[in-house]
Amino acid sequence: MGEAGVVANNKPFRRPLLLLLVLLLAVLVGSCCAEAAADEGIINSKGAGGRRRRRTSRRRTSAAAAAPLMVPITILKSAVDAGAVCMDGTPPAYHFDPGSGAGNNSWIVNLEGGGWCNNVRACQFRKTSRRGSSDLMEKEIPFGGIMSSSPTDNPDFYNWNRVKIRYCDGASFAGEGFDKENGFYFRGQRIWDATIRHLLSIGMSSADKVLLTGCSAGGLAVILHCDEFQAFFQPTTAVKCLADAGLFLDALRSYYSDIVAMQGVAPNLPPACTARLDTTSCFFPQNVIDGIKTPIFLLNAAYDVWQIQESLAPNGADPSGAWRACKSNRSACDTSQMTILQDFREQMVATVRGFSGSRSNGLFINSCFAHCQSELPATWSSAAGGSPAIQNKGIAKSVGDWYFGRAEVKAIDCPYDCDGTCRHII
Repeated sequence: MGEAGVVANNKPFRRPLLLLLVLLLAVLVGSCCAEAAADEGIINSKGAGGRRRRRTSRRRTSAAAAAPLMVPITILKSAVDAGAVCMDGTPPAYHFDPGSGAGNNSWIVNLEGGGWCNNVRACQFRKTSRRGSSDLMEKEIPFGGIMSSSPTDNPDFYNWNRVKIRYCDGASFAGEGFDKENGFYFRGQRIWDATIRHLLSIGMSSADKVLLTGCSAGGLAVILHCDEFQAFFQPTTAVKCLADAGLFLDALRSYYSDIVAMQGVAPNLPPACTARLDTTSCFFPQNVIDGIKTPIFLLNAAYDVWQIQESLAPNGADPSGAWRACKSNRSACDTSQMTILQDFREQMVATVRGFSGSRSNGLFINSCFAHCQSELPATWSSAAGGSPAIQNKGIAKSVGDWYFGRAEVKAIDCPYDCDGTCRHII
C-alpha cells in the first residue's frame, strides 16, 4: 500500500406446548434456510465475494453467477512497535478493497470471528493456526454478503471502502496480557486500537459514513467496541454498528470466566457494565447492549446453530447421542427437544426487549437454524439465493433501511414461521 511499516501481499413459547404446534415447528424449521445451511457447510464458515480485478464465472444451482473477487492481505508491521501482535507475536493483518464513486468516502470495517481460547491447550492450538498467527493466514480471501462488491447482491454498500480485520487474539479483540511461560501474547485490544488508528490515517478519518460489523466472536467484538469506535470520529460522521450472531446467551459462564481471566479482558470491557456487574457478566452481550449509545443493529438466528450445538446440547453432555439427529436434522427433533429449543428462543427474544426500545437501534431475528448470516451470499441477499425474510423483507434490505433511515426495523419471526408471513414487533 506504500505505507511505512505496512506490507501488502499480492497474493420459548413456555411449557406446555401443544403437540400439533411442536410437530409443525419441527417440519418448518427443518426446511428453513436449507440453501443457507448448505452454503454455510460448517459453523463459522465465511462467505464469498472480493476484488474487482479477478472476475470469472461459475455455475450455482441452475444460474450462472460471478465468482468471488479475492482481496489480498496486508500485514501491519508498524503495529508491532505498539505491542499489537497476534498470539504468536506476529504482526496483525487486514484485507482492504477500496471504495469507488459515491462510496468513496464511506467505510465498512469488519471484525473477523472464530471462537475463543480459555486454557493453555486451546490457546496453544490457536497459536499454531491462522487464528493465532498472521504467518499462517490466507494470502487472499473472498469478500461476500455485506462485504461484496456486487451492486446486485449488496446494493447499499457494494462501492464502500471495505476492510476485514483478521482475528488472531482469542478474546474478541479485547485481551491484554502476556503468558511468558507459554509464549502467548494476548493483545486483542492493542490490535483493535492500532488497526483502527492505521485505517484512520489512510483516509477513514474523513469518512462521512462508517459501519462496524462482525459475526460470531466478531459480532461480540462489535458489541464490546461499538461506542469506542464511534469516539474515533467527528460528530458529523454517521457511525453505526452491526453485530451478526454475536448474541451469546449466558450458558457458558465458566468458559467465558476463564477467557476473561486468562487474557486480561476486564479493563477493556464497557465501563457502563462493569460499574454494576462482575467482569464475566460483562463479556455476555445481553448485559452490554442496553448501555450502548451508538446506533446498533442486532442480526441473529433465534435458533443459533452454534449455541445449540456447543452450549445447549454439546457432544460431551450427550454421550448417548440423543441429540445427534436433532442437531443435524431439525425434523428429527422429538417433542421434548423442540420444547427445549423453544425455551432457548424465548430467552433470546427476552434478551432484546429493552434494547429494542431505542428508536436508533435495529433488530432482525429470524427463525432459521443458522450462524453468521451477513457475510454469506445466500443469507445476505435475496438476489444471491433467497435471503431469509420477515414480512417479505430480507436481511440486506433490512440492514440498509435501518442504516440509511429509510424505515425502522425491529423484526422477529414467529417461532413456527420461516416464510415471512408472520412477524412480532417488540
